[in-house]
Amino acid sequence: MLSLSLFLATACAAWFAGAAAYVTLVEHPARMACGTRTAATVWAPSYQRATPMQASLALVACLSGLAGWWLGGGSAWLGGAILIGAVVPFTFAAIMPVNRQLLAPGRDLDAPDTLQLLQRWGRLHAVRTVLGLLASAL
Repeated sequence: MLSLSLFLATACAAWFAGAAAYVTLVEHPARMACGTRTAATVWAPSYQRATPMQASLALVACLSGLAGWWLGGGSAWLGGAILIGAVVPFTFAAIMPVNRQLLAPGRDLDAPDTLQLLQRWGRLHAVRTVLGLLASAL
């Protein structure tokens, strides 16, 4: 059971980190280079498709890491579980308000505040990437 927990924690944390890094380093900068309207238009379906995957990976990695620690895997597994688990409350507290504003009906996709929200979202998502990478490293 310990080996399975540690494998799941490692695999899910690494998959989360890889997906988050791709979004932070490739996808979001590419869409931002296309102008605010296009970036906002493309961001919405990308966000809606990525959310279930990334949330599931973070939760499975956290729970598996906690199980691995509980079953005797060592304190690094607890640290990794806490780091990847921190993604969830961070997302709800910091990123979801931005998401709601970007997805608000009637939003002017050409407005300067839309650009600012997209830029802020990119910075906040980078925090998720760092948490995922640190968790994977542990």
